[in-house]
Parts: sequence; C-alpha cells; structure tokens
Amino acid sequence: MSTFEGTANPADPNRIGAGTRARQPRAEHAARGLASKRIIVGYGFWIFLLSDIVMFSAFFAAFAVQRHATAGGPGIRELVETPRVALETGALLLSSYTCGLSFAATNARSKLWTQVFLLLTGLLGLAFVLMEVQEFVSLAARGITPQRSGFLNSYFALVGLHGLHVTIAEMWLLTMMAQVQVKGFRP
Repeated sequence: MSTFEGTANPADPNRIGAGTRARQPRAEHAARGLASKRIIVGYGFWIFLLSDIVMFSAFFAAFAVQRHATAGGPGIRELVETPRVALETGALLLSSYTCGLSFAATNARSKLWTQVFLLLTGLLGLAFVLMEVQEFVSLAARGITPQRSGFLNSYFALVGLHGLHVTIAEMWLLTMMAQVQVKGFRP
C-alpha cells in the first residue's frame, strides 16, 4: 500500500517516528514534530483573514452589480445619512485603535490596561451594531426592505453581513476578556 492508502512505507527514513539510526536532515525535522504553535496559529489567522476577504469581496461585487437595480425605489442617496455613516465609521476606526492599544498592553503584561482597552473596543463595536440595527429598523418602518429591489437586497445583505461580523467579533472579544481575567498571561 502507498502512503495515500493509509500505511507508510516502514523503510522510509523520513517518516515520523523513524528509529534513531543515522537520520537524514528531513528525518530529524519529522522527528521533532510539526511547526511551532505560534506558526500554526499565525497560519490559521491568515486563512481566516483571506476567507473574510473572499466573502466580503463577493458581497461587494454583488452590491456593485445591483447598485442601479432600484426598480423605481430608493437608491443609495436616499438611504445614506452622512452624519450617521461618519459616526459609525468613527466608532469602527476608534475600536481598531483601542484594539491595538490592548495588544500593546498585552505585550506589556498589563492585565488592567488590556481589559480596559478590550472593554473600550467592545463598547465601540456595540455602539456600531446598535446604530446599524437602529438604521435597519428605521428603513423598514419607511417600507424600505430587501424585497423591494435588487439594490436593497444587496445593500441589506452587505451591511447586515458586516453587522453580523462585528457581532461575532464582540462575542469573541468577551471570550478573550474572560480568558485574560481567569488565566492571565502565559508565555
């Protein structure tokens, strides 16, 4: 059987767990095991980030294609309130900054400041999500719903996906805060 069928060639000196006889350089690496946890976690993060980029790119592409498919209904100019968008954007940008400060506090091993900056990040994210929910409720009260046109469907999908993304991030943030509180910092 080949290695693809589930059993490795026992004579292969590069297989994991090969004896201690004169090893080739590849065999020594295999005997040490996989990459460090830091490399594996970093690789996983990049896969997550790339999958997010692909997903949001698809939603932005759908929005771009449907931008003028209003079916006689409201377009982007009738939906967007510039002061509200500026406030939402400010909350998100400031939350990115406070998240970076929490990272710096973590590197300094300051439990208090890590928690303070994570809390501020969470509150800014919550403010963004609440503004989005308020906007959706206000639009629905005026009869502006996803069923009305292709444009509105893509608008609600894109903005709703982003709101869901931030909501999930909020839950992850609470998880991290609880872990820091209970376990502290580890090497």
